[in-house]
Amino acid sequence: MEIYSIDHVQLAMPAGEEARARKFYGGLLGLAEIPKPPVLAKRGGLWFELGSVKIHLGVEADFRAAKKAHPALLLRGLNELSQRATDAGYKVTPDFELEGCDRAYIEDPFGNRIEFIELHEQGGSS
Repeated sequence: MEIYSIDHVQLAMPAGEEARARKFYGGLLGLAEIPKPPVLAKRGGLWFELGSVKIHLGVEADFRAAKKAHPALLLRGLNELSQRATDAGYKVTPDFELEGCDRAYIEDPFGNRIEFIELHEQGGSS
């Protein structure tokens, strides 16, 4: 047996909040919304992806935001995203504790924690 990749990350959201999810995941983060299979679409929620990054939002009746458990997304342009998120009214919490990268945490419209990581470029050439 060999586990070789993650297919998607599932986050919970409250019922009827798809418009807010589209604004954050599609508008702010630039992920494309993809259609859910009809058998799953009737449950509500949305699916987003960009390349190999796939985030599924599922409706949870007794919704509680994930404050500790979270996806961590690699990106280029952390400063740009942080500014866009701040301008859009989201709280950005920078974190520079790990060597080799800059990080920030942003809560989605429902309070789910999302980590963004920008790796420092490795200098030098051979």
